[in-house]
Amino acid sequence: MIFKRFSCPTGGFFPVLPAALLLLAGCSPDRSGGAKKITDVPVLVAMAVAKNIPVLIDPPPVGHVTPISSVTIRPQVGGVISAVNFQEGMAVKKGDLLFMIDPRPAQAALTSARANVARDVAQLANSKIQFDRDQKLFDQKLIAQDAFDTSKAAMDTLAGTVAADRAAVTNAELNLEYTEIRSPIEGRTGSLQFHEGNVVKSPDDVLLTINQIHPIYVAFAVAERYLPEIQKQIQLHPLPVIASVENMEGEPPRGELTFVDNSVDATTGTIALKATFQNPLGQLWPGQFVNISIQLDELTNAVTVASQAVQVGQNGPFVYVVKPDQSVETRAVKTGISYRGLTVISSGVSAGETVVTDGQLRLAPGVKVSDKSQSATNAP
Repeated sequence: MIFKRFSCPTGGFFPVLPAALLLLAGCSPDRSGGAKKITDVPVLVAMAVAKNIPVLIDPPPVGHVTPISSVTIRPQVGGVISAVNFQEGMAVKKGDLLFMIDPRPAQAALTSARANVARDVAQLANSKIQFDRDQKLFDQKLIAQDAFDTSKAAMDTLAGTVAADRAAVTNAELNLEYTEIRSPIEGRTGSLQFHEGNVVKSPDDVLLTINQIHPIYVAFAVAERYLPEIQKQIQLHPLPVIASVENMEGEPPRGELTFVDNSVDATTGTIALKATFQNPLGQLWPGQFVNISIQLDELTNAVTVASQAVQVGQNGPFVYVVKPDQSVETRAVKTGISYRGLTVISSGVSAGETVVTDGQLRLAPGVKVSDKSQSATNAP
């Protein structure tokens, strides 16, 4: 049997079996003959702080980006495309020239319509002179009633013909104008369906689709339990909405809730909403799916701790609070909402107190701790 001599904090030496070494609490080999001091437990700590915390809808809904306006460009007159004045995917402004359809047939029709007006106006003038003569003869009872009526009918017929000719001129001018296809909105062009030289037919052929992206909508739905609070808050102030996607650079775009549907979807128990984003940098794109954060309210000067500081025990949530003598105590807390790694503490911890955020498994009330982040900083 092999014996070893061990020192114990109580003093003296005594033989112990090797298998019983684990039963000795507080004892350790000491070559110097004295007791080894128990060190503080290294942990990570953070201070409880008072902050303004937004009250967000949780879980965050997923939104679908949709253009406020989407216009399908179709020709209003048929013909050969003589020019395409834009590139696919480029931004266009309202009134920009997009396509030119060969204007010569429309120009010829306009010239013919104007010639008809000139001809029939001359005939109308002659008919009016003839009617004036017949009027005098009829007053003198030199012609019969039938002759007078015939003269008047001829003049009225030519007056109607001139009016029709002038309407035909207006139509021809409009058709000539339609040979220039201009953008009806400001937006971004999509894929080009017809190119220069193609013959297009009105109004069946789709030439292009333009989507307005400044501003733009994001449509999403939230559970109906949020509807009363949304209705309450939207009467007091605009409700801010933030849209974000993975790998988005810079600050996520911010918008405003602008539409609440007039009924709850009975199938899903959700209410449809829309937010409007000015989208000046074009971060949001039609058809895109984004994560939505909608702020209902804001907690002012709420006491917050790092979420990992909150532990859950048999009696509910608690935290380890570091006292001035570097020992810890457990403190039961009431938690509120969480936001970006912070949890609101309704009661149990005050702003300025220090709580343990990592290393709680090695702790018990009264155990002294040291901040290992400072130890690492101070290490040579």
